[in-house]
Amino acid sequence: MKNEKITSSTVDFAKWYTDVVNAAQLASYTSVKGCIAILPNGYAIWEKMQNELDQKFKELGHVNVQMPLLIPEGLLNKEKELVEGFAPEVAWVTMGGSKELEERLCIRPTSETVFCDFYKNFIKSYKDLPLLYNQWCNVLRWEKETRPFLRSREFLWQEGHTIHSTKEEAENETKRMIEVYKWFHHEILAIPSIIGLKTEKEKFAGAEYTYTNEALMFNGVTLQCGTSHYFGQKFSKSYDIKFTNKNNNEEYAYQTSWGTTTRMIGAVIMVHGDDKGLVLPPKIAPKQVVIIPIGTDEKVVLLSKKIDDKLNKNNITSYIDLSEKSPGYKFAEAEVNGIPIRIEIGKRDLENNSITLVRRDTSEKIIINADSNLVESINELLETIQKDMYHRALKRREELTFEAKNLEEVQNIMNNKPGFIKACWCGDAACELKMKEIKGLKSRCILENEKLISDKCVVCGKQAKELVVWGIQY
Repeated sequence: MKNEKITSSTVDFAKWYTDVVNAAQLASYTSVKGCIAILPNGYAIWEKMQNELDQKFKELGHVNVQMPLLIPEGLLNKEKELVEGFAPEVAWVTMGGSKELEERLCIRPTSETVFCDFYKNFIKSYKDLPLLYNQWCNVLRWEKETRPFLRSREFLWQEGHTIHSTKEEAENETKRMIEVYKWFHHEILAIPSIIGLKTEKEKFAGAEYTYTNEALMFNGVTLQCGTSHYFGQKFSKSYDIKFTNKNNNEEYAYQTSWGTTTRMIGAVIMVHGDDKGLVLPPKIAPKQVVIIPIGTDEKVVLLSKKIDDKLNKNNITSYIDLSEKSPGYKFAEAEVNGIPIRIEIGKRDLENNSITLVRRDTSEKIIINADSNLVESINELLETIQKDMYHRALKRREELTFEAKNLEEVQNIMNNKPGFIKACWCGDAACELKMKEIKGLKSRCILENEKLISDKCVVCGKQAKELVVWGIQY
């Protein structure tokens, strides 16, 4: 049964998304235009994401730091491409108290410049390298159109910034970190993303090249879910970051940066959610199990408490809903919040020496013997749910992945069922812009080491150079 507060996704997907955010109390709008308040339910999901990624970063040798929020205009202007890329989105501080500042301060849209300023003064020798830094922070970008989690003016993210003594080491880092984002989406979020290179037009401003992690939402619209940039010596030359190498010669350092944001919460909603609300993969669910006693029988409540205690002691996050709401209301509340497993216990269950488990992702009811190993059963079910959610999302992505060899085929696909379109490209930016005329299609990524599906460019018919995934984006 659908939640009456939630518009059906098949009627209006955009309204459905907003309704789920509101019904699950993930975020709310504020008096600050374009900025949201992330509520406890939403922030708890972000904390789970942080914990998983932070642990992985540290396993790979990264450490967390914190850099300033404000960037002097002169410092920002040292890297021309970065300035041009972010200029339309930059917010400026011009007053300090009641006095006008001598130099404007930019509120960080990204932190390459302040990291470079630090590196310049800190790095002297190859022995100081590499530095593998990451920071968890907020940034501000003056977006024109906003939507909770997907695109807001202020958002939370992590941004990794690393600096190396060799090109090879920096390039390996760039590729390693995009693989981390792919791992995170596949293994933790149950989202089957794809990775590849951004085109010259779509790469990060100031980068030599950019790798991207792209995911397809349930409605066939794409979402960029993490990028990794190789800067080479571009920034180190702009900011004069030199070190003495092993041959005792001065050399410019090699840099990378990589990041992903609270946008991932939006991805989870739009890949897995349904008309009842959130459907959370167990590995990212702040609460994996909700126990709902049916009635007020003392023995039912006592058993519920014993189960809750046992699950939590075995690293399964659970809670009991002992509120005075009706069972039906409690079920709906657990569903809208996406709790992976619901345990129902009533007098009849006690009489039958059984416990009822309900899967959030399929609504399937599973009755197990009360004397069985409940922890083992729950763990197995959580693992099954995680895998099933991934494979359902993968099946959906495959159904919405198409091949096109000319513009007519592209047009037909976009008019019927949008999704990922694989099509060959000659490398000419004019052809890339021509594709955009078809419902705003953009190149999502260049697929490396994949065989071309045609020897001709999908737009102009000239010799194809790349196999590209195209799509409309959030």
